[in-house]
Amino acid sequence: MKVLGIESSCDETGVAIFDAEAGLLAQALHTQVDLHAIYGGVVPELASRDHIRLLPALIRQCLRQAGLAVAALDAVAYTAGPGLAGALLVGASVAESLALAAGIPALPVHHLEGHMLSPLLSDDPPAFPFVALLVSGGHTQLMRVADVGDYQLLGETLDDAAGEAFDKTAKILGLGYPGGPQLAALAARGRAGSFKLPRPLLHSGDLDFSFSGLKTAVLNVVSSPRWRMERAADLAADFQQAVVDVLVAKSMAALDATAMSALVVAGGVSANLVLRAALDAAGAGRGARVHYPAQDLCADNGVMIAFAGAQRLLRGERPAAGGVIRVRPRWPLNELARPRANPHETPPS
Repeated sequence: MKVLGIESSCDETGVAIFDAEAGLLAQALHTQVDLHAIYGGVVPELASRDHIRLLPALIRQCLRQAGLAVAALDAVAYTAGPGLAGALLVGASVAESLALAAGIPALPVHHLEGHMLSPLLSDDPPAFPFVALLVSGGHTQLMRVADVGDYQLLGETLDDAAGEAFDKTAKILGLGYPGGPQLAALAARGRAGSFKLPRPLLHSGDLDFSFSGLKTAVLNVVSSPRWRMERAADLAADFQQAVVDVLVAKSMAALDATAMSALVVAGGVSANLVLRAALDAAGAGRGARVHYPAQDLCADNGVMIAFAGAQRLLRGERPAAGGVIRVRPRWPLNELARPRANPHETPPS
């Protein structure tokens, strides 16, 4: 079973071909960082136009790399949400049109499901069930994962996501776009412990998160008349440590609450090495294993979409033939149904 995956939810254009028997056959990824950097953040209209420009060429590139014709594909999977409406529509339009022309199914995939399942591609994949920590620019959630499509929300952020807080704090410190990686690089040159930053909801007794107040605490420090820019690295290190402390504590609490011994961490922030080291240490202390995607699969990519689509097809999902273009810019992951063998199933509205 060969599945072409298309990712276009935000500022990465990703295409990949995954074979359920042979594994990953081809992938191509273009980032729009340079396009948006001068604006200090993603401009939705520019993102959509760049997806339009790049997707046909990236699809051809992957087909050549895999040595396949479109007729050899069994399905096309694409990100249907959540994400930027215009960017999603570009990917959905291309995927549904390609599938309709080829007479093969088109499968709408949840962006976060793609992230959450991507550690299954590793050499040491987790086994179901497990707890998943999803940490990205737009989402911070803890999920109980029993199988593909069987998800229970345990906790989520009440305001800013962890990645969003990284980006906003980077802007406060005068760093460029994308802020998260630049802040992490700055923090590596600093020493945590100089500033008394809060750990929001650390002792709330639930599994929810809040990072808006932490970002505001950094702003208050920088706004002080005693602030000196030469202390930026130490402040960045303190901010990063505060986020890591909360993410680790809540993740371990989720393992305890579910009596599970496997934690999957996915999304852009899962690439943070300080977070990985802290989670590994905390997990080892509980006899728990922590699983991550490969570093090159932490950011948005077509591989995770092709793989998630293949997993749903292998479990019996039978989407309708291509041609209906629908996306969900807001799409809670816990609303995602288990795969159903329904030939009349349509994409999400």
